[in-house]
Amino acid sequence: MKVKLGQAVKMFFSNSSLEMVYFEAVSNSLDADATEVNIELSLEAPNRPETLELKISDNGLGFDDDRYSKFSKLFDVEESSHKGLGRLVYLCYFDEIFVESTFSNTNKRTFTFSQQFESDKFILKKINHSNNGTTLFLKNYTLQKIAKSDYFTPIGIKKRLLEEFYSRLFQYKIQGRIININISTTINNNVYKETLSNEEIPSMSFVELDSTLSLIDKFQLYYSIEEVEPKETSLISAISIDNRTFKIELIANENIPTGYKMIFLLFSDYFIGKVDAARQNLTLNNGELKEIQRIFRKKVTSLIEEQIPRIKKSNKLIKENLINRYPHLNGYFDIENIGYIKRNEILKNAQEEFFKAQKEILDANHLTNEQFEKSLEISARALTEYILFRQLTIDKLKNSTSKESEAELHNLIASKGKEGRFEKDNLINDIYKNNSWLLDDKFMTYEITLSDREMSELVEHLVEGEEIARDIDRPDFAFIFSNNPNEEKPFDVVIVELKKRGVNLYENLKTVNQLETRARNLMKYYNNKVQRIWYYGIIEFNDEVELALSSDFTELYSSGKLYYNEKDVAISLNPKRSVPVGIFMWDIDAIVSDASARNSTFLNFIKSKFSTQ
Repeated sequence: MKVKLGQAVKMFFSNSSLEMVYFEAVSNSLDADATEVNIELSLEAPNRPETLELKISDNGLGFDDDRYSKFSKLFDVEESSHKGLGRLVYLCYFDEIFVESTFSNTNKRTFTFSQQFESDKFILKKINHSNNGTTLFLKNYTLQKIAKSDYFTPIGIKKRLLEEFYSRLFQYKIQGRIININISTTINNNVYKETLSNEEIPSMSFVELDSTLSLIDKFQLYYSIEEVEPKETSLISAISIDNRTFKIELIANENIPTGYKMIFLLFSDYFIGKVDAARQNLTLNNGELKEIQRIFRKKVTSLIEEQIPRIKKSNKLIKENLINRYPHLNGYFDIENIGYIKRNEILKNAQEEFFKAQKEILDANHLTNEQFEKSLEISARALTEYILFRQLTIDKLKNSTSKESEAELHNLIASKGKEGRFEKDNLINDIYKNNSWLLDDKFMTYEITLSDREMSELVEHLVEGEEIARDIDRPDFAFIFSNNPNEEKPFDVVIVELKKRGVNLYENLKTVNQLETRARNLMKYYNNKVQRIWYYGIIEFNDEVELALSSDFTELYSSGKLYYNEKDVAISLNPKRSVPVGIFMWDIDAIVSDASARNSTFLNFIKSKFSTQ
């Protein structure tokens, strides 16, 4: 062999796996007309890969002169369905492969295949009449571990061999040729066995598919849909290329019908040679692969719905759920594939189509009447998307528990810390970060929102030209709204303190003291510029909390619990001065109820404007 085998191995099999050793050996055995293949592994322990030894034997025609000549020359093949490279994968895992082969019933050839292989170094001798066949002894495992147990357990090897050779074994069954592959593993003197026989392959129905890919080559689909126990649910969907089976995902695992064993194999001469030299990657271009997947899936889904009627009903419910949950994407969903490909993929593709439509409108210099109508529709969809986002945020707050930290609840309302400053001019960019509408939609008219920012930063907006001492105290939320504080117009300030769910009575009532402290620090800056300051405490109500509040607070109207108290707060001693301050104590569930009521009215109206497709 005139090639540096070490370099060839690295070049063609850099991403190989141990199972490819079995694939190559079985493929060669079948090429040699073998009907019986034996795979025997021995291993002292899974954590001792250096003890792995492998023996693979068959009853094929053996290495006669012609076959040995082809083995000795890389790329020496008779047809495009063969690559002439597969044997190199042996050298990815074993230093030496000792080969013993009987051919013509009276000749035995022995040789060693290694990186130093030379084709003229073999032994050929006459023997008494014997059965033809070849045995490979693979020794000196080179890697430091065996990546998966499936690579040495009989059941794992059987599963992968079936997936790899399903189409070939099926064709042999049609031809009346029975193949048996016996797999045996010995681990620490314990023997485990499995047998793969193409007699296990069910009979299949046949249908021809239409495709624009080729006017000459036909596309033939063989399939079987068999009802089984739920634990035996399985799906094989693949195309047959050069007698190997390559998986094509048609149905996501989450959507495989429970209680059915389904097999779909697509054959065509169009696929001949459409795989790389190492048989690891298809060489079909993206356009070809998409078209194959499209026609393949379309037929498969129609067959499934025809033979399993409940699937059609289930997919209809999934479609209705998607449209109800994401009405702004109605019309962009891939209706044919709902219930088959992943739900997230359906959503992602619909969102991408929506973005494309938006971009088309935004990039247009002049809008035609049709584009103008489209722009109105897209605007409505964009608004619906935002309303849906609001509903998801409401649901997160509603479903929050004592396990969520105060910081997690805080971030639901508005991002905190470094990102916790929001200004009116950036409203569009910040619209998914600042959810102050949870408290009240009027807060969306904010001029400035400060989320977990120092009190000094707020005070700077309350006074002009005065030197102020730094105050590192941080209100959870501070809103300036109604008017711009930089203009000579009065404005409102809202201070909010938040407590997580599940805290004790003391922690909840501490909110009142925190708000009084905030008031004491802010009211001394109160002048004609600040027309009102509002103070809110958000806590989780229970009977104990309500009883404690009922002494000083009055319950107000709300779809939930809201209490109010006005008290005099001393803001200076000399001269002694107090100002009335109103404090609201708000149940977190009342916020959820109020926000949900406001949002759902708008959402239901918008949903009604998108027709179901």
